[in-house]
Amino acid sequence: MVTHLLGRIDMKLSSMSKGQKLIAHFIEQHYDQAAFLTASKLGELVGVSESTVVRFATEIGYSGYPELQKAMQEMIKDKLTSVQRIDVTAAKIDNNDVLETVLNQDIQKIRHTIEETSRDDFKRAVNSIINAEHIYIYGARSASALANFLGYYFGLIFDNVHIITTGSRSGVYEGLFRISDKDALIGISFPRYSRVSVNAMSFAHSRGASTISITDNMLSPLVPHSTSVLIARSDMASVVDSLVAPLSLINALIVATVIEKKEDVKATFEALESVWNEQGVYASSELHFNGGNL
Repeated sequence: MVTHLLGRIDMKLSSMSKGQKLIAHFIEQHYDQAAFLTASKLGELVGVSESTVVRFATEIGYSGYPELQKAMQEMIKDKLTSVQRIDVTAAKIDNNDVLETVLNQDIQKIRHTIEETSRDDFKRAVNSIINAEHIYIYGARSASALANFLGYYFGLIFDNVHIITTGSRSGVYEGLFRISDKDALIGISFPRYSRVSVNAMSFAHSRGASTISITDNMLSPLVPHSTSVLIARSDMASVVDSLVAPLSLINALIVATVIEKKEDVKATFEALESVWNEQGVYASSELHFNGGNL
């Protein structure tokens, strides 16, 4: 089944009405503009009715215009510059409550992630991680925060974790040159995709390693080099990459790994708790009063 928007248009073009062809040609040439237009506004620009735009969406296999609009946004979000992101966000939020709007958008991203992440790929990823001789985690730019978070907890669970967050191509290969078919690489990248992250996944895949991508959709350039694909929505919020859903997915990955290695993890954390207590790592949460003053 053809899933890419332009492929759907091409397959149906010959049987479309004159008005639908006008919409098709406009989207093919200006999908970056059309992606953020209402059905009514798109129809006005093309010179057709709103109902023609809605029928066009269903004609090429979408449930309605919102799904078509979403497909157009998927095509362009890795191409938007930071300045364009600001303009798009301003248009989407307008005069609404920014706090409520952004938080509700993040809630929707988590809901979409629940629906779109393959349970089979998730289980395969967990299995690859717990059986790997060495676990490599790569994330550059904003994704480096996710890589460090995942690496911190995996570093407590395993003794074979390597975190790579450099944006340097040579630095990535220096970090991965020992990777083999007994290892696993977790690559994290979202639009605008890091070219270095794609290179890292390709290199690890060529070495026979298990490659697990945490990315935003099946059109991501990481996917062709991945043995497991974990989808987490990261739709833009102005110049800020939304990492709420990816972080939630990573939490699930950590929890699933802990469950699989429960006895080993319990023993590790018992030893850690002993060291933390001996060394006074954590401050007491009790309130201390001096002469009646806090």
